[in-house]
Amino acid sequence: MATLREIRQRVSGVKSTQKITKAMKMVAAAKLRRAQDAVIAARPYARKMKELLSHLNGVADISAHPLFTTRPVQSAAVIIITADRGLCGAFNSNIIRTASAHIQHAEANTGGKVKLFCVGRKGADFFQKNNYTVAGKQTGIFSALKFSHAQTVIDQVVSGFLSGEFDRVEVIYNEFKSIIQQRTVIEQILPIQSLPAKSEIANLKREINYIYEPASEAIITSIVPKHLNFQLWHALLESNASEQGARMTAMDNATTNASDLIRSLQLSYNKARQASITKELLEIVSGAEALRSA
Repeated sequence: MATLREIRQRVSGVKSTQKITKAMKMVAAAKLRRAQDAVIAARPYARKMKELLSHLNGVADISAHPLFTTRPVQSAAVIIITADRGLCGAFNSNIIRTASAHIQHAEANTGGKVKLFCVGRKGADFFQKNNYTVAGKQTGIFSALKFSHAQTVIDQVVSGFLSGEFDRVEVIYNEFKSIIQQRTVIEQILPIQSLPAKSEIANLKREINYIYEPASEAIITSIVPKHLNFQLWHALLESNASEQGARMTAMDNATTNASDLIRSLQLSYNKARQASITKELLEIVSGAEALRSA
């Protein structure tokens, strides 16, 4: 049985840990609010961008653009977005497990020609240690997330797609649903997936009558890279919000568990102290009885 001194030391250690987890929860809550606002602000732009591409599909043949070209998949690239740090529950492990299974399936279909672009230190460290082909990585960006981070990755994968280095590009990330719920998502970035059917586009054209200048083809050339950049930027924002939500939940659970452990240790301490006092009283009574009968 642990001594009173050992129990006191454990209580002190758990209380110190509880202070840390409580502080981390408060920091994650503050970051979550900003990250959630950024995600909500980005969604209307993403929706309008898709709407504009759909409308352009009705007035011009955007399938002729090289980034819309579908070809047999002989090689692939996967962008994996994880966190730079741990202490956020199953956030990183869910992404890594899903990505590993997806990469294994992709390798089986491409003869092992799959290259990874890792965003976040946890994913980069895991896949490098397990001898995956990591063609690029970005770490330490979530402390000051910028749009240029998405542009850097997109420039790499677009260059590889146009040169024929890979025939399909996908991104795997955690989508923010709520503080306690994140959904692992696999999205295809390249080639850009087919747009709505012609009938839906015709309805959209009747509702919205845009006039394109200088020409719809020139606008397509300009808007497609912006669409790709924003698609990955939106994934980074979703992942960042999901990470903060997961960390806040994990630290809240850790703080609650610490309180339960402190109560349990305090009870053990009181029982041990009571047993010690009882033992001392019995020794005193036994000594007094021995003196009286002597």
